[in-house]
Amino acid sequence: MADEREKWDQIYRRGSGVTPTAARVLRDNEHLLNGGRGLEIACGLGANALLLAARGVQTEAWDISPVAIDRLRALAQESGLPLQGVVRDVAQQPPESESYDVIVVTHFLERALAPHIIAALRPGGLLFYQTFTRTRVSDAGPKNEAFRLATGELLMLFAPLRIVVYREEGRLGDLGTGFRGEALLVAQKKGKN
Repeated sequence: MADEREKWDQIYRRGSGVTPTAARVLRDNEHLLNGGRGLEIACGLGANALLLAARGVQTEAWDISPVAIDRLRALAQESGLPLQGVVRDVAQQPPESESYDVIVVTHFLERALAPHIIAALRPGGLLFYQTFTRTRVSDAGPKNEAFRLATGELLMLFAPLRIVVYREEGRLGDLGTGFRGEALLVAQKKGKN
């Protein structure tokens, strides 16, 4: 864990790994938000968490990097947004059951966490997930295939949830346009309309 933390601290110290805007999965579907309690997992500098907080969601943001969390806390304070940044290794300490109305995960893939993420959603809660696929059209994303989704894998990982939005274009059609090299999902936990 210390090696992983130091790796990400160095990335954030250098200024790389910066997400200037929230992920597409959240930007394109933020109209589905309805307040409540939210969590961004592996938040980095927390663009998604900042969007949640701006939309009135009581937001926590977790990351393994203290450097990223310190920067996020400063950004939240500058913006006057109520947001709790927490240094936490989600693989070692997954979220508690039925704790969140919204969970956002982008550009992070730890398959063993999928059941914990599902359990952490309250009935009717929404998951916004976006990450890289093995079907590449550029050099973006991790080099290691283990950190990339197989075709349709995101649907399988979160099969117990009701799919609201799904997009994975692969290599169909004009590769110079569209949503390429990633998959995105918005899904809802059953039990509440």
